[in-house]
Amino acid sequence: MGDIYTMGIDVGSTASKAIVLKNGAEIVGKSLIDVGTGTSGPERAIQAVFEDAGMTKEDMAYIMGTGYGRNSLKIVDHNMSELSCHAKGAYFLLPSVKTVIDIGGQDVKVIQIENGAMVNFQMNDKCAAGTGRFLDVMAGVLEVKTSELGDLGAQSTQRVDISSTCTVFAESEVISQLALGTHKCDIINGVHHSVAARVVGLAHRVGVRDDVMMTGGVAQNSGVVNALEEELGHVIHTDPMTQYVGALGAALFAYQKATR
Repeated sequence: MGDIYTMGIDVGSTASKAIVLKNGAEIVGKSLIDVGTGTSGPERAIQAVFEDAGMTKEDMAYIMGTGYGRNSLKIVDHNMSELSCHAKGAYFLLPSVKTVIDIGGQDVKVIQIENGAMVNFQMNDKCAAGTGRFLDVMAGVLEVKTSELGDLGAQSTQRVDISSTCTVFAESEVISQLALGTHKCDIINGVHHSVAARVVGLAHRVGVRDDVMMTGGVAQNSGVVNALEEELGHVIHTDPMTQYVGALGAALFAYQKATR
């Protein structure tokens, strides 16, 4: 029997990711395009992952879609909830994982896991507070790049409280702090703790158990990860593959379907 290749595509609100797996165990291709649902992102991510793997659609035994924009995908054999896919992908990267905190562009999910499967979750998708979008808005007000927030926040010498959980009110708080001459690094540190406080509220409703893993684009912001560790009182594991966890989970589910 030859090798079995499967693909997972995760179309988020702000990015499109794809993974090609060999025999459900080895990642042979991956792609990430910084635009999500309703854009050219999904198509470009699909093309890019085939190029990276040196393969075509015909080589795939099964293709699984997930994420916010999964219903727009024509190429897939089936779609799955991103909650299940994040649980599956996180378990693949960290088999001891019990809690997954996924901060995406437009929502926050906290997932409880037993033996690699989701058993409970809480989700905030009603409001941008605590999401990647919230951080993008704050970076815009502070005239810095979102990717610089982690390093700048680390230079903070005192914490400034950004008490508003609403993006609009938090934005005016940041503007007020700038007007008072407060150092940007201290404001950024305050913003990170504001995000962490939002997430912790959600996490306590599910119950947090070690090991804790953070997934999604915001997991690359060390300031948010550190603030969350502080507020939660748990070590938070991240992985270079954090942004691909949903797509990875989808590719793993695709392998299960292909080998039934």
